Amino acid sequence: MKVEQISVFLENKAGRLAEVTRVLGEAGVNIRALSLADTTDFGILRLIVDNYVLARDVLKAKGFTVGKTEVVAIEVPDRPGGLASVLDILAKAGINVEYMYAFVQHSGKNAVIIFRFDNLDEAIALLQQAGIHIYKGEEVYKL
Repeated sequence: MKVEQISVFLENKAGRLAEVTRVLGEAGVNIRALSLADTTDFGILRLIVDNYVLARDVLKAKGFTVGKTEVVAIEVPDRPGGLASVLDILAKAGINVEYMYAFVQHSGKNAVIIFRFDNLDEAIALLQQAGIHIYKGEEVYKL
C-alpha cells in the first residue's frame, strides 16, 4: 500500500528543475506526480515516477542528491468536502499529515492525493477500516 517517492534536493537557481526533467525524459522515465517546495537556497522536488530505480540511478549519475520516502496514494471523492472527510478520519485518530499533493488523473469520479503521514502504517490501517481505497504502488506507477 506504500508508494516509493523520490526526493531530489535542488539548488534554487534557474535551470535546475529543467535539468531534472530532461534527465528523466532522456532515460524514458515518466513523471506521474510531483511537488516542489523551496526555501531561499534550495528546493525539494518530490516525484512519483513509473520507474523508481532507473530514475534514482540516472539522477545520481548526474550528481543530484536523491532520497527515497514512502508515501500513500489515497482515492478521495472528487466533490466538495471529499478531502475534508478523509482528513477528519485522520485528525480524530491524531495522525499528522506532514505534506500532501495532488496526483493528476485524466478522468474519473475520484481524485488521487499523495500523503506523507507521521505514522504511515497506522494511517493505512485506519483508512482501510474506513473503507477508503488506498492504491498499491504498482497501480500508481501505471496511472
